[in-house]
Amino acid sequence: MAGKNQMETPEERINRITKERISVQPYDPAWPEMFQREKAHLFNSLPNDIIRRIEHFGSTAVPGLSAKPIIDMLIEVSSLAETREKIVPVLESQGYDYFWRPAFGDTIPPFYAWFIKRNPQGHRTHHIHMIENNASFTELWDRLLFRDYLIEFPETAREYERLKFRLAGEFSGDRIAYTEGKTRFITRITKKAGIYYG
Repeated sequence: MAGKNQMETPEERINRITKERISVQPYDPAWPEMFQREKAHLFNSLPNDIIRRIEHFGSTAVPGLSAKPIIDMLIEVSSLAETREKIVPVLESQGYDYFWRPAFGDTIPPFYAWFIKRNPQGHRTHHIHMIENNASFTELWDRLLFRDYLIEFPETAREYERLKFRLAGEFSGDRIAYTEGKTRFITRITKKAGIYYG
């Protein structure tokens, strides 16, 4: 399997991962511990002068919220250039999938380092987003506001949960359509959160 994946073009790899099945599952109280274990692993494996902080975000960071069983991690790095040089080889050697991913749209910069960690069965367990702390990545850092707002306002989290179940039913084999279907809701609530916490 690894040999086959190494023969893929970047386009083929992207096409493959975007067609992986989506499954929204009830909240699992093990998710925070999965985040803590991976956080400790990354701090122990990677150069500490590049990793500045590691945050748990996305639906698995909201107690009680159903989600895809994948831990989203937002990691502040001091330099994306150094990340590509010093971190990517380490995580790829440990079996993580690596993508130099656009922050907006298919090809729109800025780009950042994105990793998928899988369990021995090949199922995704973690999505790791490594970005710098600057204005280029404000929209990604605002995901923390969205997380905090859902934690503070459970009724909004339930609304988001219903949307995700509907989209997962409609687009179970199309991660791009599933993600795009959530965009308006996330944008609206993030704007409210920015005002509320601002």
